[in-house]
Amino acid sequence: MADVLRSLNLLETLKESIEKNNISDIRDAMEDMLISRINIAIIGDRNAEKATFINSLRGLSQEDETAARTPSSAAPEDLVVFPNPKHPDFRLWDLPSISSNASFEAEDYVERFKVMRYNSIIITFTEKPSVNSVVVWREVRSLQKETVYFILLSSMKDTEKTLEVKKTASLEVLKAEGVPLPKVFLVQPSALEKLDFLKFLEVMRGDLPEIRSHALLLALPTFSNSLVTQKKDAFKALVWAAASLSGGISAIPVPLVASMVDATVAIRILNKAQISFCLDDESLQRLARQRGLDPARLKALRTCALSVEVSKSEVKRRLAEAEKDTSTATTRFVELAMPRHARSVSRSFTVMLQALNTAIDDMGSDAEKVVAMVTGEGQ
Repeated sequence: MADVLRSLNLLETLKESIEKNNISDIRDAMEDMLISRINIAIIGDRNAEKATFINSLRGLSQEDETAARTPSSAAPEDLVVFPNPKHPDFRLWDLPSISSNASFEAEDYVERFKVMRYNSIIITFTEKPSVNSVVVWREVRSLQKETVYFILLSSMKDTEKTLEVKKTASLEVLKAEGVPLPKVFLVQPSALEKLDFLKFLEVMRGDLPEIRSHALLLALPTFSNSLVTQKKDAFKALVWAAASLSGGISAIPVPLVASMVDATVAIRILNKAQISFCLDDESLQRLARQRGLDPARLKALRTCALSVEVSKSEVKRRLAEAEKDTSTATTRFVELAMPRHARSVSRSFTVMLQALNTAIDDMGSDAEKVVAMVTGEGQ
């Protein structure tokens, strides 16, 4: 748990806020984690591979109503935005392909499509990057934007051998154009758990500001157990913020305020977790369509009541159970998180921490079962 907090730089911030009894700072930190916008630009030809990639990042198949289509209905020079149906603060921007014309001006392209306003820029291709795409990369980097990447999207006809040949050719293009330490990530658009996407995600998250990295992680569909683990860790850091808020409010002598805040905050966090883990009915139905599975089989894997529905009664029940029986291990975490003079409010902190952490673990377990079936590991 301490590692989780260190990774999000929260522990010292929360200690300081508790020390000063500054409830607003804790609340702001929690809100930043619950609601944080991220915008990703995807540059490249509007082909089936790019459309599938955009849909997979949103947890959709081409049959879904708001999916990217092939062929695209947008004009070749138009900018198209694809919001995430479950995470409205996560938006993918489909930028037009980069011209191969010798008169192409990267500066004009970057300015016209406001490339610098995006948190990350992904340059996609299915054979090898064009010289002009490297020129765009160089222009973006010259403007102090580090989060720009090259992704080779595999097609249905590709084999492991052809992909390696394409990757080698792509790296040669980048080297010839003077790109230092060139990197090309192989991605299978219809199955992000394969090839290099998880490696790419690790690199991109490391390059992003912390709160944007957190927002990206929570908005992505859950398609691997490593993502489930990362999401659990992120939510447990969020729980620390909520528990600190609970402990701080408990020090205010207003009857019932703490219990009402606890339940309200817990419901918000667990609703976010249910959607992030892709455990709600709609997400499972979409996942089933995307992978050609029976949605009933996926829904049947949920054994935690909160995975099915985040109800107020279930949240209150868990808080009440934690109130009756807080563990010794959790008490030790409280000793780490609370300054000495604030120990009088630590019981509320402990109750919130234990109730929500247990809920996150239970929901994460259900998510792992879904991943196992979707990827074939559970068959």
